[in-house]
Amino acid sequence: MLSVKKILILFILFNCIVTSYGQGASFCGPYTVSAPIILNGVNNITISELELTNSNGNCITLSNCQNIIIEKCKLGSSIGNGIDLYNCTNITVVDCRMDSVATAVYANECQGISVTNIEVTNVQGPMPRGQMVQFNKVNGTGNRINFNVVENVVGESGQEDAINTFQSNGTIEDPIQIIGNWIRGGGPSNSGGGILVGDSGGSNVIVQNNILVNPGQYGIAVASGTNMQVLSNQVFAQQQSYTNVGIYVWNQYSSPCNSITVMNNKVHWTNNTGALNNRWDGGNCGIINGWDNNDWSANINSTILPEQIVLDCSTFSNDELVRVFPNPTTGKIFLSPELQNSYFSIFSVDGKKIKSGKIESDFIDLEDLNNGIYLIKIINNEIDKKHQSIKVIKE
Repeated sequence: MLSVKKILILFILFNCIVTSYGQGASFCGPYTVSAPIILNGVNNITISELELTNSNGNCITLSNCQNIIIEKCKLGSSIGNGIDLYNCTNITVVDCRMDSVATAVYANECQGISVTNIEVTNVQGPMPRGQMVQFNKVNGTGNRINFNVVENVVGESGQEDAINTFQSNGTIEDPIQIIGNWIRGGGPSNSGGGILVGDSGGSNVIVQNNILVNPGQYGIAVASGTNMQVLSNQVFAQQQSYTNVGIYVWNQYSSPCNSITVMNNKVHWTNNTGALNNRWDGGNCGIINGWDNNDWSANINSTILPEQIVLDCSTFSNDELVRVFPNPTTGKIFLSPELQNSYFSIFSVDGKKIKSGKIESDFIDLEDLNNGIYLIKIINNEIDKKHQSIKVIKE
């Protein structure tokens, strides 16, 4: 069982980690069109800058592979998964875009799986698929689901859980991380929702600094397991036919459920009857650490996420894509000269507009902003309103 001191140390440690990255993908191509990839027993390669679809199965399938990086790829549509992993070790998925896939990343009986900075739209399912990321019996160290973005539109998608960990176990020193993800849209499943950990058991998982807006039937759930931490998340839902509860802890299985921490979260959840239903303790996971140290009636709404969370690459040609440097920056960010006379708006990660103006030279000055992560929207023509959002870190 984690001591209060260890919980505090982990809380401070992961708060430091969270402030280091932006959400979602940044690469918009160009891509090289490729046939679906199936690899078995392959090690030490990088799959990069490819565009894959598959009307008969997965876009990328890896079995018994080690030390593989999948980066800057565009996957989907696909009747199967975007990336399907079985018995793999040390697989990194980063800066990829996926649309209309059954599940974006499905990892089964793996270790050392890192899924960071991907953007996913309209996962299709059907159940048991329908996730941005599912860990199924993923164990050990180095497991990450961090700084990703998923957006599902009701009627165009079939999400079950945006993120699900099934019988998956981190370690006390290196728990499975689910940190800094942006999740918007879910339903109409009456069982699925945002982030579910401890599905049929598991241990040592931290869910921190995620932002969820209208993710489905529930926001964040602990369904069983030990040493689960739900820290500093923001969860909002308006009334919909399938909405139930914001955060719940309830052992739905015969596996153990104890040493659960739920602390410093902000929740505003309206259920399908129009009543606020922000939390539920099922009463069978022991004392929940920090349960009374949450804002269970938070004054938040859908604007906790920016209006645009998925970069629309289609509005720009390759020549028009905004490139900024340096990023991270200590002050000014420089842009291509052709963007002069464009307009910009700067948003904080919680969606608040910080400043806006016209780009009258080859840079935007951020020196007056606090250190942190910002979303900058560039409108490159006042008439046709083409725009791109970029994530910038101020140090």
